Amino acid sequence: MLITMTSSDGGVSDARRAATAFVARQWPDANLGALALVVSELVANAARHAGGWWRLTVRAEGRAIVVDVDDRSPAVPTARVADTDGLGGHGLNIVRELFGPVEILPRGDGKTVRVRWAAGRPAYGTASGPYPDGASGLVGREP
Repeated sequence: MLITMTSSDGGVSDARRAATAFVARQWPDANLGALALVVSELVANAARHAGGWWRLTVRAEGRAIVVDVDDRSPAVPTARVADTDGLGGHGLNIVRELFGPVEILPRGDGKTVRVRWAAGRPAYGTASGPYPDGASGLVGREP
């Protein structure tokens, strides 16, 4: 089971609505607020920093939700210390805080940014505590 949409199908808010509607049908107990924020951040980053085109895929793998955002830029995103002036820099940090490690998968025509989340597990950064097994950062590349 999966959903897919691209930037030609809509914007960030459409991606967020599609992802949360899909997951809500599968797992009504999932933290849809955390999912909506993660999808918003990943899609907005692709739109802003990778040339505008993006493809969102949300799929179920058992009790896990896998969110992929493809774009056409080979540039590897890096988490950075967020500016407190409100001009950005928060996206990957928010994603990592809520869902854990972020995978960057190079493709011939760009990259895929992937996160996995067990639907019944509280999002990171909540009462669930720190990352499991000491995991942090971008998978395969620490900022």
